[in-house]
Amino acid sequence: MCRNLRRILISSPPTFDPLPYTLPRGPPKKMTTAEWLLVRGLDSKHSPPTDTEEADAGPNLELLRELSESNFERLLPWSPLKAAVVAEFSICTDPDVEYLRSTKDYVGFLEKRLSTTEISGFALMYMGIAGVRAFIQSNITGPPLSFSPERVLLPEGLAGEPEFCKEVSRSILASLSVDGETAYHLTPNVLLLAFGKIVLNSSALKDSKLETLPWWRARVNFLHQKILSEATATLHNIIYEDMKKLPDRISSRDSDIWAKYLIEKALVDTYFGYDSNALKGLEEAASVTGLKYAITGVLGKRTKFQNTYTSQLVVLARSAEGGPSEVTAKPKTLDLNDDTILEAISFTPMSTQVQTETTLSAELASLDPGSQPQLQPLDAAILLLITETIKNTNPADGITREEMLPYAERVLQHSVNWEIYTLGLLIRSRIEAYKSRTVERGLLQLQAVVDQVIADTTGTDISSGSNNAVSTFMPKPKEDEVAPVKERLLYIHQLPAPTRWELEAELASRWISVGGIRTALEIYERLEMWAEVALCWAATEKGDKARAVIRDQLFHPLKSGDESGGGRKEIDPAPPNAPRLWCILGDIDQDPDHYERAWEVSRGRYARAKRSLGRHYFTQREYQKSAEMYIESLKQNPLNGPSWFALGCCWLELENWEGAIESFSRTVSLDDTDAEAWSNLATALLRRKTELPAQSEWRNSDLDQDPEDEKADRENGIEGQVVVDKENNKRSALQALKRATSLKNDSWRLWENLLLISASVSPPAYPDVVTALRRIIEIRKDSAGETAIDVDILEMLVRHTITSDLESNNPTGYDPKKPGLHRMVVELMEKDVVPLITKDGRLWKIYAKLALWRKRPKDALDAEEKAWRTTNSRPGIIDGTEEEWDELVGATIDLVDAYQSLGEMERTEGLGAGEPVAKDWRFKARTTVRGVMGQGRQNWEDTKGWERLKESLEGLKA
Repeated sequence: MCRNLRRILISSPPTFDPLPYTLPRGPPKKMTTAEWLLVRGLDSKHSPPTDTEEADAGPNLELLRELSESNFERLLPWSPLKAAVVAEFSICTDPDVEYLRSTKDYVGFLEKRLSTTEISGFALMYMGIAGVRAFIQSNITGPPLSFSPERVLLPEGLAGEPEFCKEVSRSILASLSVDGETAYHLTPNVLLLAFGKIVLNSSALKDSKLETLPWWRARVNFLHQKILSEATATLHNIIYEDMKKLPDRISSRDSDIWAKYLIEKALVDTYFGYDSNALKGLEEAASVTGLKYAITGVLGKRTKFQNTYTSQLVVLARSAEGGPSEVTAKPKTLDLNDDTILEAISFTPMSTQVQTETTLSAELASLDPGSQPQLQPLDAAILLLITETIKNTNPADGITREEMLPYAERVLQHSVNWEIYTLGLLIRSRIEAYKSRTVERGLLQLQAVVDQVIADTTGTDISSGSNNAVSTFMPKPKEDEVAPVKERLLYIHQLPAPTRWELEAELASRWISVGGIRTALEIYERLEMWAEVALCWAATEKGDKARAVIRDQLFHPLKSGDESGGGRKEIDPAPPNAPRLWCILGDIDQDPDHYERAWEVSRGRYARAKRSLGRHYFTQREYQKSAEMYIESLKQNPLNGPSWFALGCCWLELENWEGAIESFSRTVSLDDTDAEAWSNLATALLRRKTELPAQSEWRNSDLDQDPEDEKADRENGIEGQVVVDKENNKRSALQALKRATSLKNDSWRLWENLLLISASVSPPAYPDVVTALRRIIEIRKDSAGETAIDVDILEMLVRHTITSDLESNNPTGYDPKKPGLHRMVVELMEKDVVPLITKDGRLWKIYAKLALWRKRPKDALDAEEKAWRTTNSRPGIIDGTEEEWDELVGATIDLVDAYQSLGEMERTEGLGAGEPVAKDWRFKARTTVRGVMGQGRQNWEDTKGWERLKESLEGLKA
C-alpha cells in the first residue's frame, strides 16, 4: 500500500541485578495473610500455611482451602454443597427470580443481588475466583466439571429449565461483546465466566481494601479479552489500569509472587503487541527466579546418516533451585519415527564446545545439552513465552522457527507441569508444520493435543440441552495417566493457553495447509464457525457455496416455491457474528454496501466494517473517503496498527503531512518493528512545511541555563525567543530512516532514502552516507553492478574527506591506523567501489583524487589511465556526434595533464618506491594523443576538438 510514495523517500537482552530466590514466611508488606496465602497457595508449589498464618487468615482459611483444592462447587452460591459463609448470598426473593425469568438479564440480576447482600470482601472475591477458574477448567485445561454450572449459579426454580438456560447463555454472550467484537457463540459454560467477571468487577468490592483484587480483576478481564475475536481498546485500558496498581501492592520481597506478576504482565504485553516490553519483563522475571539460560551452538548430529558433528542451536538453561523432585503426569507425546531425522539431536560425547564467541557462565557451559536438569515450572513458562516474542518480532521464516524450536525442546526435556508440557508440545507442533520431514508428526501431535483437550473439557451442557462430547482421533488416556485439576490450574495465568475451540480451529487450519479441505470443513461445521466455512469455500474458488453459507446465517430459510432467494428476509435480531459475516460477504462480492450493512448491524461498533470500507475506497483512489472510514474505525479500536498505517497512506496521497506524521507515529508506537511505517514517517517529515524548534535550543525556560548563554542571548537580541532549527525535520526523518533500515536491512530502497537524507542535511551526516553507500552496493552489486553507486554523493563524500583534512589547522594526510571517517571512506573505495567499476570513468577519477591525497601518485595515475580507457573504449564514440568527440578529447587532455603532473613524482607504494611514477610519461602522453587523432582524422579534422589535441601535442614536443 502506498508503495509509490515510499519510493519518493524512500539483541542482546537487557540485564538485571538478580534478586535472591527466597521464600519468606509471611505476607509481604501491605498484603494481608489471607491474600498472601491466596496468591501463594493457588498458583505455587509451596507447603501448607503454618499455624500462625492460619490464625492470621481467620475464617477465610477454610474458603481458601476449598479454592486451592479446586472444589469450586462448594464456593458457588446456589450449590447444595455451598459453604455457610455464602448462604446469605443464596437467599433469593421471588421478585428477583421473576425479574430473571422475564428479562433473562443475568448480569442485572446478579448485580442486584450483590448490592443487597451483606457478605465479606474475601468471601465474595473467593466466589468470583471460583467461577473464573471453573470456566478455565471447563474450556482450557480440563478435566470435565463434576457439577452443572446452571445448578450452582441459577436459582433453584430456574436451573432445571433447558430453554431458559439457553436464553440466559445467549443473553450473557451478547453482554460480553466489547467494541463490536463478539465472543464465540458456542462458548460452553459461559455462565461461569459471567459470574466471575461480574463479582470481581462489582461495586461491592471496589471499596474493599483487598490488595490483590486488581490482580484477579485483570486476570478475568484478560480472559474475557482472549475469547473475543480481536483486541479491544476498552478491555486493554481496563487491564493495564489494574496491572499498574500491582507493583505498589505486591512486594518484590516474595520473589515467587513477584515473578508471577512479571510473567503475567509479559503475557499481556505479548497479546497486545508490546513485545519489547514483554521481553524486558521476562528477563527481569528470569533474574528474580534465578533462571540462567543462553541460546548457543553445540556440536551435534541431526540426521541418522550424518558422519560429522556440526554446530546445532540449543538452549542451555538451569533453575536456581533445580526442578521439582516429583514426576508429574504428562500428555501423550508422539515419536517422530522418521527414516532420516533423529528424534532428538545427538550431541558430541566430548565437552559442550560452544561454536561461537559467547559469554556463557561456567554453570551453563558445564551442562550436558542432551540431558539438562529439570526446570522450575515458572522458568519453563518464561522460556515458552520467549518463543512468542521471537515469533512476533521476526519474519515468519525458517530462521525464526529454528530460533524458537530450541526453547520448546528445552522445556520438553522434562515434565514439570501438565499445562506447561501441553503448551510446549503445541509450540513444537506449530514449528514442525513447515518441514516436510516433521509435518506429519506436527499434525498428529496437534491432533493429539486437541483430542486431549476435547476429552477433558466436554460433557453435558444444560444450556445447549445436549452432550457436547465428540469422537476423538486418539484413544482417551486412563484416569491415572492424566493430571488432576489442581495441577493443571497451578500456572494457567502465566501461560498463553488457547481455548478448546481455538485449538480445534487451529487444527482445521493445519488440515487446510496440507490439503485436507474436507476435514477442515467438518471441524468448522461442527464448531458452527460459519465464517471460516465460507472462507474455506472461497479459498477453493467456490464463491457460490461461500455466499450460500453466509446467507443461511443472515436470512430466514427460503419460502416454498421461491427458488431465486429474493424473498428471503433478514433475521431479526441479527446473530452476534452478523457484522463479520456481512464483511466476509462484502469481500466475496466486492460490494461496499455489505460493509455498510455490517456497520449498521453492529450499531456503529464493528471496526472491521469501516476498515473494509477504507480499503475499498483506497483501491478506488478516493483517498478522502478512505481516510474518513479509517478514522471511524479507529474511534472504535485505536489499537489497530494496520489501520493507523493505512490512514497515514491516505494522508500522504492527500499531502496532509501533519496527519501522516501523527498516523505513522501512532503506528510505530504500537509496533516499533514496522520498517515501512518508519520509512513513511520519514517521508511525511520531509514534506512537512512547519519547522520544528531545535530540541536543545529553547530559551527563557524553567530549565537550568548557563549564565554565559543568557548573556549572549541578551546581547544578540534573542532573549525569550525560540531558535528554530531549519534542519530539524530532515534530522527527524533521518532518525526514522535509520530505524527503518535497522529493521529491514535488505531493502536497498530504504538505504537509498537514508543515503539521500544523510547527504542533504546540513552539515551532511557523513558516517551515515558511508554506511548507506556500502549497504546499497552489497545488496545490488550482483544485479546492478556499478550503477548501484550514487556517483554524485560519492564525489561529495571524497571531496569532503580531502578538504576537511587540508583545511584543518594540522593536516596529517591519511593514517590507516587511525579510525574515523577517513578510513571508512578509503575502505569503501578500495573494497566496495573499485571492484565494480567497468564503464564509468568518473568513478576512476574520484579514486584518483583520493589516491593523490593519500600520497599514492602511482595509483592516482593508473586510475586516470583507466578513466580515459572507459571513455575511449565506448562503442561508437569516434563515429558518433561531435559532442561525444569533444568528450573523448576532454578525457584525453585530462590524461595528458595527469601525465605531466604525476609522471615525475616519486612513487610511495609498491616495490618501486622512490622511483619516478612514469619515466616515459612524455612518450605515453604523445602516443595517446596521436592515437586519438588518428582515429578521428577522417570525421573530425579541423574541428575545435582537433585543434585542442594539436595544441596539446605541440606542448608535449616542447
